[in-house]
Amino acid sequence: MEIQNFFISLLNVVCEMAPYLLLGFLIAGVLHVFVPQRFYANYLSQNNKFSVVWAALLGVPLPLCSCGVIPTAIGLRNEKASKGAIASFLIATPQTGIDSILATFSLMGLGFAIIRPTAALITGVCGGLLVNRLVKDEGSCSLEGSSQLSSLNSQLKIWRVLKYAYYDMLRDIGLRLLIGLIVAALIQVAIPDEFFLSFGSQPLLQMLAILVIAVPMYICSTGSIPVAAALMMKGLSPGAALVMLMAGPAVNMASILVVHKSMGRRFTSVYLMTIVGFAILFGLLLNATGWDFTITNQHVCCMNTSVLPSPFKLICATVLTVLIIFALMMKFFSKFTSKKTIAPDITIYRVEDMHCSHCEAAVVRAVEALPGVENAKASASANTLTIKGSATEETIRAAVEGIGYTFKGRNH
Repeated sequence: MEIQNFFISLLNVVCEMAPYLLLGFLIAGVLHVFVPQRFYANYLSQNNKFSVVWAALLGVPLPLCSCGVIPTAIGLRNEKASKGAIASFLIATPQTGIDSILATFSLMGLGFAIIRPTAALITGVCGGLLVNRLVKDEGSCSLEGSSQLSSLNSQLKIWRVLKYAYYDMLRDIGLRLLIGLIVAALIQVAIPDEFFLSFGSQPLLQMLAILVIAVPMYICSTGSIPVAAALMMKGLSPGAALVMLMAGPAVNMASILVVHKSMGRRFTSVYLMTIVGFAILFGLLLNATGWDFTITNQHVCCMNTSVLPSPFKLICATVLTVLIIFALMMKFFSKFTSKKTIAPDITIYRVEDMHCSHCEAAVVRAVEALPGVENAKASASANTLTIKGSATEETIRAAVEGIGYTFKGRNH
């Protein structure tokens, strides 16, 4: 019976999120294709308060995870953006996105869907202002690169939108989203009702416990939603759920190390303290309002084991599941592509700390601008960088390490 309840709970939460996720991914694809990276740099290049505000405003709707946002932020640094603007972008962007805003509404209601991006915006702006005040803004070398991947120049824009929305994004976050859905269903079945009420009148203790778990882990903004919703149904306070939705996606151990390497110790300290401090602050404020965010009252159908979803939601869930399976299978098989026979003018290097398609794009942009590089292809799943041309290993190393990734030499 418990197994049956688990699968019914999993089915319902997938069906509840699927229509909003499919729409959100499509909008994210449109933003990715039709809004060039240069557009963001134009608004963030000034060393003033307005660039900090623009960085947060532009970052909130972007569907970038905590690792994918880093190469974009380093690219902005190379475009002469201020450190405050970079900090604002790094803090606000991974907390939310157009896809996760819609998904938050589907499971947690309009209140959370409004509060979440608002908190991300305010946290990003405050973090950027703190960095401008506390961290000296030193000049950095510029790494010029092409504004788009050359391999995409010949493709129709509509194809690029669909490919990014329903393949690239699902390849990046599909596994974490799937894990989040499964964990949410397990919580619903395995944890006793009102479990977190055992903390009594200590909501701060709940928040600190959530921070200890969420900060080091790699949690995407969308995958964290069903977990937070399921925990709230078991008695977790709305404030602690908000802490998870803010701090979990905003930072992880890998991003901390890369930011420290690229931006320095003081920048990293302000960046981390801002995320943790404002997550707790907004969590406490949300609890203090006394507003009713009870998931069971607002969206009882989404995880109710006795209510089956509508045919439309079932179709959307089927489409989403097929797309996730396809993207993950292609990601798995791509690990073996480097074992094929290679031409004499092609060299394969090992590059670590790439986690998504944005990381791949950043590495490719950096090396394709180098003299002697005819073509480049990066694979996050295989940790490889394939170069066609006569560029030296040291030149490739300098370009890769210059944007914050670890270069390990030739892949053997």
